[in-house]
Amino acid sequence: MIARHHARLLARVLAPAVVTVGCVGTFAVAAAVAPPASAASCPDVEVVFARGTGEQPGVGPTGQAFVDAMGSRLGDKSMDVYAVDYPATDQWATGVDGIRDAGAHVVDTANTCPDTRMVLGGYSQGAAVMGFVTSAEVPDGVDPATVPKPLDPAVAENVAAVVLYAMPNVRAMNFLNEPPVAIGPLYQDKTLKLCVPEDAVCSLGLDMAAHNSYANNSAVINQGADFAVARLNGVPAPAAPDRPAIAAPTFGN
Repeated sequence: MIARHHARLLARVLAPAVVTVGCVGTFAVAAAVAPPASAASCPDVEVVFARGTGEQPGVGPTGQAFVDAMGSRLGDKSMDVYAVDYPATDQWATGVDGIRDAGAHVVDTANTCPDTRMVLGGYSQGAAVMGFVTSAEVPDGVDPATVPKPLDPAVAENVAAVVLYAMPNVRAMNFLNEPPVAIGPLYQDKTLKLCVPEDAVCSLGLDMAAHNSYANNSAVINQGADFAVARLNGVPAPAAPDRPAIAAPTFGN
């Protein structure tokens, strides 16, 4: 009975997150290079965030907490926020829509506002979406001829940090017979994945309450914001604690 309950929990939360796998390259549209926007219309920083499953359109509660924490740390720097436009439902197509929209927006911002530094973020399904946006290769088992190529490597220069809250882990992806999210090599040093203990989606635990706790967990939100701002400022990111009491941070892939 426990095993069946475990399976139901994982299926409900993770199924929409792995839609991204088969079409990992779909976001990498061959966008025409637009003329740069005027400096006055381009922010110093832009947060591109993908909400989790079932959350209302926008950045979602976790995304809003992250945005607020970022804003309080940026001083005189201007900041814009882009909410990835996708349904974020339990239907398979939603993840693909998120990858496509986020990737196209990142490319557009890099072309029109080359001095803007982007911070990519996501929660749960949204974290999987944003993780796949950074992927450098189509996953094994997917015919590369059937999907567009990944983002141009040059775009990585415009991304300062990637912060992923509760990203589905290998166990979760294996449960759904899908390859895991692979952070691209150009993004690994600037990526932080945060997972609270016993989270049923990103840890080996089974606690759905833990998975739903991020928006109200200021310590975890602040870990992500501190990492992103450090990357924006060009200083070493805060070291991960030896025994994290709040969230277990992992860096890169």
